[in-house]
Amino acid sequence: MGAPKTPSLRFDTRLLTPGLRLAVGVSGGADSVALLRALDEAKSRLGLVLSVAHLHHGLRGAEADDDLAFVRQLAVDLKLTFHEARVDVAAEAKEQAESIEEAARRLRYAWFGNLLNEVPLDAVATAHTLDDQAETVCAKFLRGAWTEGLGGIHPVLLMATGQVIRPLLQTTRAEVESYLSELGQTWREDSSNRDVGFDRNRIRHELLPTLETWNPGLRGHLAQMAILARDEEAWWQGELKRLIPQVLMEGKPVRGGGRASGDGLALDVTRFAAMGPALARRLLRHAAGQLGVRLDFRATETLRELALDKRAGQRRELAQGLRAERTPRELRLTIEVSSTGISEMGAIPGYEAKIPCEITAEFFGIRFQIQLDSKSTSEVGQSFRGKPVRVRNWKPGDKVRLRHSSGPRKVKEVLERMRITGTSRSVWPVIEVDGQVAWMKGVELEPQPGIVLTVTNLL
Repeated sequence: MGAPKTPSLRFDTRLLTPGLRLAVGVSGGADSVALLRALDEAKSRLGLVLSVAHLHHGLRGAEADDDLAFVRQLAVDLKLTFHEARVDVAAEAKEQAESIEEAARRLRYAWFGNLLNEVPLDAVATAHTLDDQAETVCAKFLRGAWTEGLGGIHPVLLMATGQVIRPLLQTTRAEVESYLSELGQTWREDSSNRDVGFDRNRIRHELLPTLETWNPGLRGHLAQMAILARDEEAWWQGELKRLIPQVLMEGKPVRGGGRASGDGLALDVTRFAAMGPALARRLLRHAAGQLGVRLDFRATETLRELALDKRAGQRRELAQGLRAERTPRELRLTIEVSSTGISEMGAIPGYEAKIPCEITAEFFGIRFQIQLDSKSTSEVGQSFRGKPVRVRNWKPGDKVRLRHSSGPRKVKEVLERMRITGTSRSVWPVIEVDGQVAWMKGVELEPQPGIVLTVTNLL
């Protein structure tokens, strides 16, 4: 008889390249332990430089301490470098008015970003499975997500300092546990995973099992839906990029030709009318997003109907201070904010965190990450750890240092030079790091030594 067959686990090798410096995020649970064992078995064949990363969330007391000890010993047994850190998720959730789940995810990915930069690494691998994907898509659907939300967990998440990859998205939890059992490998059980007070656990333990009595293949179908949604959304984004310059204009027309920049956005209704509903909705959501507004379905349809209505002079007022006006040739969108900086919603919101961090500032239509910069001296980089970060509206007295400039400039003067006027000027965002403006929309500032700051627009 031949030698017994070595157990194997399916994972996506397309995400792995020879020489990749990869840390596997291991909580101690079955999924992450299985991913680590599978990658360790394949590291020589695939040319991976492997290590292990574990974040202690400061929750579950002695149970979490035992998880840390378990993962540390597993790394020792596999002769792999071990990275660890501790955070206080409960305190952070309270301070930022977040749920425990939200705070844990934010702190976890902020730590991954630091690892990518400081170790350094090329990528961090997480063990999200097909079951996790199905639960995520279901949760997004229940919250009323658009197509991009139904894309669920992406196989690759690009960060400022590297990437997070998910090689197990086509692997089921049952396959994971079967693989570990064949190996004789133990794992840790997180008691909080049984707490149906968390939305994801209710979906996992109550909703999906009930739905599977109608369709036993539901989880696979939801995971397939995520793939279709991501691919279709990627295509639509390419279409938007091509068509936006033809349809979307800044400001409003002025006598003698040209446009006054900075006073909202406008859509050419003649070209807009020729578009199908799917493209029209995406264009409207993009335009509103540029003004810092996230449209729901009803608001999007209100704007689409207004744009297609040929009667000029009509106006609509929507949430978050968004106002729409139908002129003979355009649909004009502006944000209504008073001179005191108070919108129809109340005070313009600010978004606060501590370095390292990742924050979505929906009102301003941006998402940003700030990581410690390992290329700076260690003293400079570490001096920013825990420093306050805030996304806010600019205010009189703010100063910035433009790239290659001789000295600081007042934000007010920069806005004047950019010809930003009207309502857009009233809600112009800046990012303040430790009391200093480190980023301003629309201009390039001198980089702040010690940190890496990445800003992307929300669609």
